[in-house]
Amino acid sequence: MKYVSMAITGLIVGILARFVYPGEVPMGWAMSAILGVVGSFLAGTVGTMMDKQPGTQMKPAGFLWSLVGALVVIFVARKFGFSM
Repeated sequence: MKYVSMAITGLIVGILARFVYPGEVPMGWAMSAILGVVGSFLAGTVGTMMDKQPGTQMKPAGFLWSLVGALVVIFVARKFGFSM
């Protein structure tokens, strides 16, 4: 269930990230949603790695961290010339 919640959060966050990202982000709605899901999973993975308890499972990222993750993914995609 946590992966479903991460995906749903990522869809919403991806669309918001394209409006928050400074400058023009020439991509469609579907690509925005995909990058948001990737950003949400990225933020969840980083959050799990930073957890100090041994043996913890992957935790979903919060809304704000998912937005940060999506912005990072958009930045990296634009930096490497990924055609959106």
